[in-house]
Amino acid sequence: MKNQRKLFTLCLLLLGISIISNAQIRLPKLIGNGMVLQRNTELKIWGWASPNEKVQIAFNQKKYETTTNSDGKWAITLPKMKAGGPYTMTLKGVNEITLRDIWVGDVWVASGQSNMELPMSRVRLLYEKEIANAANPAIRFFTVPQQYDFNTPQADLSSGEWKAANPDNVLDFSAAAYFFAKDIHARYHVPVGIINSSLGGSPAQSWISEETLKAFPEYYTEAQRFKDQSLINRIESEEQAKIRDWYSLLRQKDEGYQNPSANWFDPNLNTTDWATMKVPGYWAETPLGQVNGVVWFRKEIELTAEQEAQPAKLNLSCIVDADSVCINGAFVGTTSYQYPPRWYNVPANVLKPGKNILVVRIISNSGKGGFVLDKPYELTVGEQKINLKGDWQYKLGATMEPTPGMTFIRWKPVGLYNAMIAPLLKTRIKGVIWYQGEANTSKPEEYRELFPTMIRDWRNHWGEGDFPFLYVQLANFMETKSEPAESNWAQLRESQRQTLSLTKTGMAVTIDLGEWNDIHPLNKEEVGKRLALAAQKVAYGDKKIVSSGPVYQSMKVEGNKIILTFNNTGSGLVAKGTGELRYFAIAGADNKFVWAKAKIENNKVIVWNENLPNPVTIRYAWADNPEGANLYNKEGLPASPFTTAK
Repeated sequence: MKNQRKLFTLCLLLLGISIISNAQIRLPKLIGNGMVLQRNTELKIWGWASPNEKVQIAFNQKKYETTTNSDGKWAITLPKMKAGGPYTMTLKGVNEITLRDIWVGDVWVASGQSNMELPMSRVRLLYEKEIANAANPAIRFFTVPQQYDFNTPQADLSSGEWKAANPDNVLDFSAAAYFFAKDIHARYHVPVGIINSSLGGSPAQSWISEETLKAFPEYYTEAQRFKDQSLINRIESEEQAKIRDWYSLLRQKDEGYQNPSANWFDPNLNTTDWATMKVPGYWAETPLGQVNGVVWFRKEIELTAEQEAQPAKLNLSCIVDADSVCINGAFVGTTSYQYPPRWYNVPANVLKPGKNILVVRIISNSGKGGFVLDKPYELTVGEQKINLKGDWQYKLGATMEPTPGMTFIRWKPVGLYNAMIAPLLKTRIKGVIWYQGEANTSKPEEYRELFPTMIRDWRNHWGEGDFPFLYVQLANFMETKSEPAESNWAQLRESQRQTLSLTKTGMAVTIDLGEWNDIHPLNKEEVGKRLALAAQKVAYGDKKIVSSGPVYQSMKVEGNKIILTFNNTGSGLVAKGTGELRYFAIAGADNKFVWAKAKIENNKVIVWNENLPNPVTIRYAWADNPEGANLYNKEGLPASPFTTAK
């Protein structure tokens, strides 16, 4: 009997602990220390507790109270507030939570794919002073964890915290979004909070809700397919096994590892049978041809005794696809895929006076492997830069079939909306900045409907009306062409331009900021500034600001000439650089485009070709990389590429 009473007492105790535990107020990840709340609008603070539990909030010398519903959910609406801070917020239920360092200002969601995700650490060589001086507690970032869910819009995020800008934190901030926030803060002197919800490689359809995606049956059907977790598990298991097997076989076949006592990283290796090629370049242009697998490279570097004692950094820019690097047999760094810049710190005591041996083992997964052209390759010793371009020795380690393809489930329709957008919807925001489109260039005309659909979808679910939506038009990329040609990238830019027909949208034109050999151009400062210019007009109502370069408005045919009219001409149209307009093409009814002459007259552009008596259509900067396109306004902002065709 005594044991039964003890057991009964223990059960009551455990039950009480359970009840208390369940009653704890719980907040969403976005509501926490250091958060930024949107100014000049009613604010919603929400969370969870026990059913029918009283919840109190003390904030800014006022108290608010509510009771949870039968599901334990609660929400309290706070009145509008002006910019300011820092504030403290106390929440009471059965437990008590105190949140500190809260600011009221402007909250922006930054989203898209890799060019929005790309952190300051990836561009740090361009912005070392910027990073060192990035101590600004009025700029805050919250990074949304990169997850997907095909079944249910999530109510909360799995993790995340608000971080203030400082030299350490800023390295993880989206570079484009950071420069945008910096400009907005400097101009309006209010705290700026950025919620960065972006994922490299993601197409627009992954950011659209399931119900809205019904308008695109192909994507909707695909989203239904991936509701099956067993399918996802099977695909991931099979593909991961194939990738492991590929790399395992690669290692087994690699001749550079066949001698256990002296692999090809050995600085004393006899390399008399190695061939020579120019770096940068691709081994597809050598007698090796276009093979995939492993190719090893070696370079001798002569240093003085004085140089040997200096701190050193190695810049190998961009390599296709993966690399491992040693100097004098000591490991220096590795990168597992093409896009990140190879900036490696050389450990102390690795360099020596006289001959130093740099060895780079390159894995090519598919396509052309090697060192990307028109990039810097150098060793910096102290303040001196040693150019590494020129002759390198190379030798094939192993030949392989291309790496097995991957499904990339995280990019499938609906998944990112459910996991990375739905949890944000109760947060009041100033607007959205968006950098995406590269992943949709295979179907650029579809993007004309897909992208506006996504914007309307977000606005509808956020319930704040037509909040400002600002986006980056795709930059110039890939090799230039000497003649007018079709271009998916140009067509997608046109779809982006046409999206300006939606109310409260703005577009940052970046046709002059790209790099032909890099889908991730490094100049994110100017991208952020141009987004901020758009914000000044669209979000902050500055009617005098010239927020973008010229945007095509209308055309009129007069004889063999077409006269073009533009918006956003600012102080006037100009031909930047040479004074002669470039990259206009003209076509007749046959839609065969030829280069055209163009001139600025009365703040309009007149376009013609003497051999085309009946022109119908104009294209400007219509190419993957229209390098040299030079129609600008006097404010120094480039014109958007366009076609006059409907």
